[in-house]
Amino acid sequence: MEKVTISAAAREGIGVKGALSKIRAEKKIPAIIYGGHKEPVSVTVSVKDLDKIVKAGKNTLVEVDLAGAKELVLVKEIQYHAVTDNPIHADFQRVSMKDKMDVVVPLKLEGTPADVANYGAIIEHILREIEVRALVSAIPHEIVLDITPMTINKGILAGDIKLPEGVELVTDAEAPVVHLAIPKEDAPATPVVADAAAQPESSSTKGKKDEDGNLAKDAAKK
Repeated sequence: MEKVTISAAAREGIGVKGALSKIRAEKKIPAIIYGGHKEPVSVTVSVKDLDKIVKAGKNTLVEVDLAGAKELVLVKEIQYHAVTDNPIHADFQRVSMKDKMDVVVPLKLEGTPADVANYGAIIEHILREIEVRALVSAIPHEIVLDITPMTINKGILAGDIKLPEGVELVTDAEAPVVHLAIPKEDAPATPVVADAAAQPESSSTKGKKDEDGNLAKDAAKK
């Protein structure tokens, strides 16, 4: 399995005014390493190393070198600034190569069903990621789902997805993942005809006689 190696430094000055500004000025961000039946450790990592992890793909195994002590982790969350979109914090979870763990894996659709061209069907991607269980070495970055054989009458459920060897499905097998929908055509407008007796008298009906020779307005009064 692909592994990315980064360096980290113990974070100092937690709670001290100006400490975070100093970290950011050094092009680093605060992070935490937790799990694995050990105490959490607050560290800092470089933005450059974090970018390297992101580019490697989701669920990339990371080896963190902290003052010579190395730990295997997965990125659980990266927080970004709401305005600048720059990373501001990262969470790393310790992992063991011997234990299975539950992770979320993105789904990538591939191919185009024939019914898209034949009937103008629209692809509706409902579930964009699934939860699976696997050894760290078997966790995929993403799962590619070929939707070419799909038809209007047959969508794809989570249980239909062919998973890599050693990977088990945790998401409900009956959860819908993707299906085809036919766009509804606008129904023709149906004119609403009001009851003639309820219509106000207009210049076009005023004074006109009905078949019995009575004035229309007089007939309406009876």
